[in-house]
Amino acid sequence: METNNTTTSNGVQNSHTKDNAAKIVFGDPVLCAQFLKGYTDIPLFKEIKPEDIENVSSHFLPLFQESRDSDTVNKIRIGDFEIYLIALIEHQSENDFDMSFRILRYIVFIWTDYAAQQEKLHKGITKSKAFLYPPILPIVYYEGTSTWSAPLNFKDRVFLSDVFGDYIPSFHYLVVPLNKYSKQDLIEKNDELSLIFLINQLQSSSEFHDLKDIPKEYTEHLTDNTPDYLLKIIGKVIAVLLHKLNVPDEEVYEVTDQITRRKFSMMFDNFQAYDVQETRRVSREEGRLEGRIEGERAGRIEGERTGRIEGEQLHLIKLVIKKIEKQCSAAQISEILEEPLDIIQQIYDIALCQAPDYNADKILKELNSKTVS
Repeated sequence: METNNTTTSNGVQNSHTKDNAAKIVFGDPVLCAQFLKGYTDIPLFKEIKPEDIENVSSHFLPLFQESRDSDTVNKIRIGDFEIYLIALIEHQSENDFDMSFRILRYIVFIWTDYAAQQEKLHKGITKSKAFLYPPILPIVYYEGTSTWSAPLNFKDRVFLSDVFGDYIPSFHYLVVPLNKYSKQDLIEKNDELSLIFLINQLQSSSEFHDLKDIPKEYTEHLTDNTPDYLLKIIGKVIAVLLHKLNVPDEEVYEVTDQITRRKFSMMFDNFQAYDVQETRRVSREEGRLEGRIEGERAGRIEGERTGRIEGEQLHLIKLVIKKIEKQCSAAQISEILEEPLDIIQQIYDIALCQAPDYNADKILKELNSKTVS
């Protein structure tokens, strides 16, 4: 995770961050608990508490040897048992059809590490009948706009699986597509995570006005009940979005400052303003692009004209050289080629200085330099 943050007593200024909302969600125990309770249908998670969740990503991600620092691994304690949660975050619109194999590698790494830890505590335990591996729940948090269509079971990625199905690893992973939830669905959940997902659904500044219609009761509930540290997390998520839309750093700070001071209504008013600013910015960009295209076209036309003139001059010089080699005078060449004598005389004089090694390109260059001077 790469960030460059400045935290003050009033807010968080998050500049040039490579973080994303989903990484923040699964890295925070409160938000992760809200996710497991509100976005999965697993009964065991309905009573889960933040203190039951431990982020162990820093231990496992180096073992995975994948260049995906957005993925997270959490260890969840339920009673006397441990469950592992793998959260893989997909931003692209196109599906990753090899997702099930990546998850299989992650699962094997986690179980291998678990067995090694247990062996350190009780040598030989993994070979005993009583030893069991912990369950691992793989979740793909999908931010793309298209429907997820990659196979959910690893077995479907192996040919002849209908013949050898019983001998092929078989497991499903859970896909949670952000675009599945409407604005109303998220508002009804009435928690900090729902606000983060509402923000994360925004694809452009033109969609900021959607947040303007959020019920007052929703924002009041968040204003009254959200812990300070979660306000800062929400600020980071919004900063990610605003930086993506090229909002200046000082304006990003103003918004995050309003969040940490619990001024949600002011924040949404600013969103409206950014919609207008972005429209103006796009208009300016389009104007500059149009001007650049027009300039390039004019330059191309001028370049073609210049090139054509030089081509004609070079052809004339070559004809003059041929006549010089035949011992013709400048006046004779002018008459034969039907070109003005003053032009032919200039070429003739320069060419004679090169005799007998005539070079048409050098003659053209010297001729043009004399014309300019």
